[in-house]
Amino acid sequence: MKSKILLVEDDPNLGQILTEYLNMKGFETILCTDGMLGLEAYQNSDGFDMCILDLMMPKLDGFSLAKEIRKNDERTPIVFLTAKSMKEDVIEGLKIGADDYLTKPFSMEELLLRIKAILKRSSTSSEKSKLPQEYKLGRYTYNFDHHLLEAPSKSIKLTGKENALLQMFCENFNQTVNRSDALKVIWGDDSYFNARSMDVYIAKLRKYLKEDDKIQIITVHGQGFKLVKLN
Repeated sequence: MKSKILLVEDDPNLGQILTEYLNMKGFETILCTDGMLGLEAYQNSDGFDMCILDLMMPKLDGFSLAKEIRKNDERTPIVFLTAKSMKEDVIEGLKIGADDYLTKPFSMEELLLRIKAILKRSSTSSEKSKLPQEYKLGRYTYNFDHHLLEAPSKSIKLTGKENALLQMFCENFNQTVNRSDALKVIWGDDSYFNARSMDVYIAKLRKYLKEDDKIQIITVHGQGFKLVKLN
């Protein structure tokens, strides 16, 4: 069965070239030329395997479209395409829940490799989630299958990468999770961009765990991170 991709790109030439290339590579690609059309296509579909969104678009920009998608969908991978390379844009995209970020111009081969890596990670995550897995972390209850962290005062729905990271920490409770290993398993490689992305997600997990000061993700300098319960 073909993977279904929503491509939202306001440059008609680039959009058509990408659509034809991805279709030739075996994907079913739906092209929309502005953010509002992209949102309508997403809402009227039975689901996509990935969303590829241009950042600068009329009517609804890529960040705003991603936020609309993430309101009810934490799992579908999102990749941003942009002519910008500002660090602030990268951080903003990661906070929204983007899985990757490509700066124009990029090669078709690079885009294809990124897509395949993300879909492979997404598929692996889905296979793991077939078996409910629940962990008790101090005052928290964490269910990997449902991407849910139950805190004393609220329930937190985790994004795909937040979920994968917390799962890895729970599986290695009180043990150091090597930074490079985590990047390769969850992000596909340990590049600088992915390392920055991981730092953002670690910070978000630490924020979620603030209601129990005995449950902490500590940094093991030069090695990685460790989820621990303090005495």
